[in-house]
Amino acid sequence: QVQLVESGGGLVQPGGTLTLSCAVSGVTLDYYAVGWFRQVPGKEREGVGCISSSDAGAYYADSLKGRFTISRDSAKNTVYLRLNSLKPEDTAVYYCAAGEWVSSCYYLNEYDYWGQGTQVTVSS
Repeated sequence: QVQLVESGGGLVQPGGTLTLSCAVSGVTLDYYAVGWFRQVPGKEREGVGCISSSDAGAYYADSLKGRFTISRDSAKNTVYLRLNSLKPEDTAVYYCAAGEWVSSCYYLNEYDYWGQGTQVTVSS
């Protein structure tokens, strides 16, 4: 059984930092890419970025590049999303997803498994 469990969300002030975790079980990150997405109520789920299975290269949405960093710990089978310089508009539920054959980070249909999401709220 494949499971993805996000954690690390919470309330943070503008300009602050959070690190989200995505613990993966049932598949290995050596063969599955992991993507991060976020969603605000009433809007479509938006791709944040992903980390590849082969070389652990990370890719980011242009609008977020430079503030967010994706990394992985293969020994823990866990992927991280570090959110820097947070803005109120970053408030959303953040999801991780795993896919065996991901050709584009940002397409939801590329992913086979999803986590339940973790809430990030940026507010003073």
